Amino acid sequence: MRAAVHARYGPPEVVGIQEVDKPTAGAGEVLVRVHAATVNRTDCGYRAARPFIMRFVAGLTGPKATILGNEFAGVVEAVGTDVTVFRTGDRVFGYNEGPFGTHAEYLTVHADGPLAQVPAGVTFERAAAATEGAHYALSFINRIPVRDGTQILVNGATGAIGSAAVQLLTCLGAQVTAVCGPDGVDAARGLGADRVIDHTTQDFTRDEHVYDAVFDAVGKSSFGRCRRLLKPRGVYASADSRRTRCSRCSPRCCAAGEWCSRTRRSTERWWSTSGTCSPRGGSGRFSTGNTRWSRSWRHTDTSSPGRRSATS
Repeated sequence: MRAAVHARYGPPEVVGIQEVDKPTAGAGEVLVRVHAATVNRTDCGYRAARPFIMRFVAGLTGPKATILGNEFAGVVEAVGTDVTVFRTGDRVFGYNEGPFGTHAEYLTVHADGPLAQVPAGVTFERAAAATEGAHYALSFINRIPVRDGTQILVNGATGAIGSAAVQLLTCLGAQVTAVCGPDGVDAARGLGADRVIDHTTQDFTRDEHVYDAVFDAVGKSSFGRCRRLLKPRGVYASADSRRTRCSRCSPRCCAAGEWCSRTRRSTERWWSTSGTCSPRGGSGRFSTGNTRWSRSWRHTDTSSPGRRSATS
């Protein structure tokens, strides 16, 4: 089969089309013939291995995953033993970050992983592009108590992550304020936002409302600028992988957080106003993904948060 392969780190030119062995479905797996896949910022980060510390995840001297791509849609070509959920011919889509491999004609994935049937009337192209943004949006939602009436501001509400966050939060009963450009105002309202702020005419960090949470889905702000928008014990989250620091945290805290966020697949940053981020600061916390830095700043693993579902 043909695949887009990169054997070394670098610019897009290091990726080339090559003939590789076609995979076979093992026990509990399905073989998918890929009809559509995406190229997103995760793929670009793993291809270039920037910043350098990314290599501790992607491979120190060369890429572990030579075929990139984490979003896909296609048709089930074959099923392995013990697979009862999917059958040959099913139209499916899914998310395969970590193993990657969707930039190829065929792909094997676990049947019990992030894989589902494509809804009737949805094209492969639309289905393939619907997963990564929702993945990171749900990661944010799973870390805050969302109930009817929860006030949340989403910056970058018409991007991949932001648009998914607005829809999921609306389905869960939250009151959403969306921040976007002038071309996205109508789209944000169509996604279910209760209020829309055009960032070209109004600085959302000067908004008079206060929120239970602020989610910067495009990483264009900071906790320091958004802190005045948060209620007591409000949560600020950013999907940016660049350095962000709390105005009251210690350098040691920032150094630990920087290392953690850049070596994990999820680059979200979480700051809580329940206390400072300093080791002397009571109940303040900083975490990325499923890893939390405790008050003593020793690395501790925590279990994955329970999954939250939303239906329209």
